[in-house]
Amino acid sequence: MSQTSPDADTPQVGAKATLPWFADLPIAQDAVKLGEGIELHPQCEPLAPLVGVWRGEGLAQYPSLLGEFRYGQQITFAHDGRPFLVYEARAWLLNHSGEVLRPAAREVGWWRVDEDETIEVVLAHMFGICEIYYGGRTGERAWELESDTIARTDTARETTAAARLYGIVENGDLAYAEERALRGLPMQPHLSAQLTRIAG
Repeated sequence: MSQTSPDADTPQVGAKATLPWFADLPIAQDAVKLGEGIELHPQCEPLAPLVGVWRGEGLAQYPSLLGEFRYGQQITFAHDGRPFLVYEARAWLLNHSGEVLRPAAREVGWWRVDEDETIEVVLAHMFGICEIYYGGRTGERAWELESDTIARTDTARETTAAARLYGIVENGDLAYAEERALRGLPMQPHLSAQLTRIAG
């Protein structure tokens, strides 16, 4: 049964949410904390430091953007005990003072690790792009990914290649950097952020 179900036509922020929480879901909610409840699948051990909810700020840049802009972001790496992590990233634009302007990019996907510890990532973006990445660990708490396949809808911007680097930095934050080849331009820096763990 739904706990609260506000009017879906009236978006709200804070304690009241427009997305209801169903307490009678017949399967467990995804876990974002290790060692409690659902056990992480052994094949996901190379990704274990990523599990949690991360929030912070980043900087977007690209020639076609006509300048740099700040954004806030929350990334979730969760699991349900099977051999993959559930990934979701939500971003929002910030002005120069750090005030929220409006929602920005969203992407969802799954991170998998095979028996040789090769990482496979499938991502879908709200602006009409689906990507498959392959990569692996470059250290105990660092991961590098390169795009293998990029498909897009007719209305999506041209994207021909992408690469990402994730790492847990010395203070425990999650930092990442992304390069992209967009609109006929070669691969170059596009996004970078540093996020603090807020759950997990």
